[in-house]
Amino acid sequence: MIIDKQTNFVYLCDKLAIKFPQFNAQFTSVLRKYGIGFDFIPNTKDIWAVDFMPIQVTDNKFIQFTYLPDYLRNTIKGRSSISDVDLLCNYLSVRTTKSNIILDGGNLSKARNKVVMCDKVFKENPHMPERDLINELELLFEVDKIIFIPTHPHDFVGHADGMLRFLSDDIVLINDYSRESIDFQLQFRMALHNAGLDYIEIPYNPYSNKNYTQANGTYINYLEMNNVVVVPVFDMVEDELVMKQFETVFNNTNIVSLNGNEIANNGGIFNCITWNILKSESKS
Repeated sequence: MIIDKQTNFVYLCDKLAIKFPQFNAQFTSVLRKYGIGFDFIPNTKDIWAVDFMPIQVTDNKFIQFTYLPDYLRNTIKGRSSISDVDLLCNYLSVRTTKSNIILDGGNLSKARNKVVMCDKVFKENPHMPERDLINELELLFEVDKIIFIPTHPHDFVGHADGMLRFLSDDIVLINDYSRESIDFQLQFRMALHNAGLDYIEIPYNPYSNKNYTQANGTYINYLEMNNVVVVPVFDMVEDELVMKQFETVFNNTNIVSLNGNEIANNGGIFNCITWNILKSESKS
C-alpha cells in the first residue's frame, strides 16, 4: 500500500479555486514553497477529492470504488454533487481497477500492510456478507489486515481520516476523545488494542461548532506528504500544543500550519480536499 509519506504529487479539485479562492491561494502557496507538485482536477462537482478519487495501492494500481455514499445519494442536491469519476480519471490518464464496493476514500487510514476503516463500510454494503467484504478489501488493498473502528456517533459520513492517522506501521495518532461518552471511548480504544496498535492522543476540540457537519477543531485531518505535513489550525488555544506535538512526533519533516476554519466550516479539512499520490517521473 502506498502511504501518505511516500506521496509526492497532489491533485486538488478545480471547484476549490472557484469556491474558496483566498484559501486556495494560501494552500497552493504552501505547496510551492515546499516543492510539492500539484495540479487541478477539471470538471469536479465538489471539493472533497480524497472521497471520490481512486485509492493508490502500488505505483500503477489504483482502485476505483463506487462513490455513492448514503449521505449524498438520498437527496437531489447530494446526487448533483457526485462527480463523474470515470471522466475525471480519463482527464488525468489514470487507469483504474473498478470495484462495486461503496467506499469513500476518507474512510481509510493507511499503513504499508494494514488499513483502518470505520465500520460504516458494512452499512454501506449490506448486499455483501461481512467476511466476503473483508476478504475482497484485503485483496484489493494487498494488505495483511483491515482494522475496523466504531464510527463516531455524530459523524454521519463515517470517515476514519477524522479519527486517526498512522504515524508508523504500529502507532497511530488519535483524537483526544476524553470528552466523549465512556462507551465510545472504550469501543474505540479496544479496537486499537485488539489490533496491536499503540496510540498517541492529540488535541481535539469541535465542541464550539454550531453543528456536527463542521470540522473545526479536528487537527488530525492534516495533509501528509514525503517532506511536509500541513496542519490545520483554528485560532484555538490547542493550536500551539498541536504544532509542538507534531514537531516532536514527525521526524525530519517540515511541519507547516495553515488556518483551516473556512474549509472546516464546510465539513472537511486538508486530507479531505487532497488526492495525494506517488507519481513517477515517467507519468509527469
